[in-house]
Amino acid sequence: QVKVVESGGGLVQAGGSMRLSCAASGGTGSAYAMAWFRQAAGKEREFVAAISWSGGATYYSDSVKGRFTISRESGKNTAYLEMNSLKPEDTAVYQCAVDLPARSPARADEVNYWGQGIQVTVSS
Repeated sequence: QVKVVESGGGLVQAGGSMRLSCAASGGTGSAYAMAWFRQAAGKEREFVAAISWSGGATYYSDSVKGRFTISRESGKNTAYLEMNSLKPEDTAVYQCAVDLPARSPARADEVNYWGQGIQVTVSS
Protein backbone atom coordinates (compact mmCIF):
# COMPACT_ATOMS: atom_id res chain seq x y z
CA GLN A 1 0.00 0.00 0.00
CA VAL A 2 1.20 3.50 -0.83
CA LYS A 3 0.75 6.38 1.60
CA VAL A 4 0.48 9.83 0.08
CA VAL A 5 0.98 12.99 2.13
CA GLU A 6 0.63 16.56 0.89
CA SER A 7 2.02 19.67 2.55
CA GLY A 8 2.03 23.38 1.90
CA GLY A 9 -1.15 25.19 1.08
CA GLY A 10 -2.94 27.87 3.04
CA LEU A 11 -3.98 31.43 2.26
CA VAL A 12 -2.29 33.74 -0.26
CA GLN A 13 -3.23 36.98 -1.98
CA ALA A 14 -4.00 37.11 -5.66
CA GLY A 15 -0.82 37.41 -7.69
CA GLY A 16 1.17 35.59 -5.06
CA SER A 17 2.94 32.24 -5.11
CA MET A 18 2.69 29.00 -3.22
CA ARG A 19 4.40 25.62 -3.29
CA LEU A 20 2.75 22.29 -2.61
CA SER A 21 4.66 19.13 -1.82
CA CYS A 22 3.64 15.51 -2.11
CA ALA A 23 5.50 12.54 -0.69
CA ALA A 24 4.52 8.95 -1.45
CA SER A 25 5.92 6.08 0.59
CA GLY A 26 5.50 2.32 0.61
CA GLY A 27 4.53 0.23 -2.37
CA THR A 28 7.00 -1.69 -4.50
CA GLY A 29 9.71 0.93 -4.49
CA SER A 30 9.11 1.72 -8.13
CA ALA A 31 8.94 5.26 -9.38
CA TYR A 32 5.37 6.29 -10.13
CA ALA A 33 3.92 8.97 -12.33
CA MET A 34 2.41 11.66 -10.12
CA ALA A 35 -0.14 14.38 -10.60
CA TRP A 36 -2.18 17.09 -8.96
CA PHE A 37 -5.92 17.48 -9.15
CA ARG A 38 -8.10 20.11 -7.52
CA GLN A 39 -11.71 20.51 -6.54
CA ALA A 40 -13.33 23.85 -5.85
CA ALA A 41 -16.45 24.09 -3.71
CA GLY A 42 -19.49 23.02 -5.68
CA LYS A 43 -17.46 21.93 -8.69
CA GLU A 44 -16.12 18.68 -10.06
CA ARG A 45 -12.57 17.56 -9.49
CA GLU A 46 -10.29 18.69 -12.30
CA PHE A 47 -6.82 17.81 -13.54
CA VAL A 48 -4.08 20.35 -12.85
CA ALA A 49 -0.69 18.88 -13.75
CA ALA A 50 1.12 15.55 -14.12
CA ILE A 51 4.70 14.35 -14.32
CA SER A 52 6.04 11.07 -15.67
CA TRP A 53 7.81 8.56 -13.46
CA SER A 54 11.18 9.72 -14.81
CA GLY A 55 10.38 13.40 -14.60
CA GLY A 56 11.11 13.69 -18.28
CA ALA A 57 7.61 14.68 -19.29
CA THR A 58 5.17 17.12 -17.75
CA TYR A 59 1.57 17.90 -18.57
CA TYR A 60 -0.67 20.80 -17.63
CA SER A 61 -4.27 21.87 -17.92
CA ASP A 62 -4.84 24.96 -20.02
CA SER A 63 -6.03 26.87 -16.96
CA VAL A 64 -2.64 26.65 -15.21
CA LYS A 65 -0.19 26.37 -18.10
CA GLY A 66 2.48 29.04 -17.83
CA ARG A 67 1.69 29.75 -14.16
CA PHE A 68 2.17 26.38 -12.44
CA THR A 69 5.18 24.07 -12.59
CA ILE A 70 5.22 20.43 -11.54
CA SER A 71 8.53 18.81 -10.67
CA ARG A 72 9.87 15.84 -8.77
CA GLU A 73 12.96 14.73 -6.94
CA SER A 74 15.08 12.37 -8.97
CA GLY A 75 14.68 8.77 -7.90
CA LYS A 76 12.02 9.55 -5.34
CA ASN A 77 8.25 9.58 -5.28
CA THR A 78 8.22 13.19 -4.14
CA ALA A 79 6.61 15.85 -6.28
CA TYR A 80 6.09 19.57 -6.08
CA LEU A 81 3.62 22.03 -7.53
CA GLU A 82 4.97 25.56 -7.79
CA MET A 83 2.07 27.94 -8.26
CA ASN A 84 2.69 31.50 -9.42
CA SER A 85 0.42 34.39 -10.38
CA LEU A 86 -2.35 32.83 -8.34
CA LYS A 87 -5.92 33.85 -8.99
CA PRO A 88 -9.01 33.60 -6.79
CA GLU A 89 -10.32 30.94 -9.17
CA ASP A 90 -7.37 28.75 -8.17
CA THR A 91 -8.98 28.38 -4.74
CA ALA A 92 -9.65 24.68 -4.18
CA VAL A 93 -8.65 21.55 -2.33
CA TYR A 94 -5.59 20.21 -4.10
CA GLN A 95 -4.98 16.48 -4.10
CA CYS A 96 -1.84 14.59 -5.00
CA ALA A 97 -2.33 11.54 -7.19
CA VAL A 98 0.17 8.70 -7.49
CA ASP A 99 0.47 5.88 -10.03
CA LEU A 100 -1.55 6.90 -13.03
CA PRO A 101 -1.04 7.35 -16.77
CA ALA A 102 0.68 10.73 -17.03
CA ARG A 103 -0.99 12.83 -19.74
CA SER A 104 -3.15 15.89 -20.22
CA PRO A 105 -5.74 15.63 -19.03
CA ALA A 106 -5.00 12.84 -16.63
CA ARG A 107 -8.09 10.95 -15.48
CA ALA A 108 -9.08 10.67 -11.84
CA ASP A 109 -10.57 7.22 -12.39
CA GLU A 110 -7.14 5.94 -13.41
CA VAL A 111 -5.40 7.05 -10.21
CA ASN A 112 -4.36 4.26 -7.86
CA TYR A 113 -3.40 6.29 -4.80
CA TRP A 114 -4.65 9.61 -3.46
CA GLY A 115 -3.52 12.04 -0.82
CA GLN A 116 -6.01 13.46 1.64
CA GLY A 117 -6.06 16.87 0.00
CA ILE A 118 -4.90 20.29 1.09
CA GLN A 119 -6.71 23.62 0.99
CA VAL A 120 -5.39 26.48 -1.13
CA THR A 121 -7.23 29.77 -0.79
CA VAL A 122 -6.43 32.79 -2.96
CA SER A 123 -7.90 36.06 -1.74
CA SER A 124 -8.73 38.93 -4.07
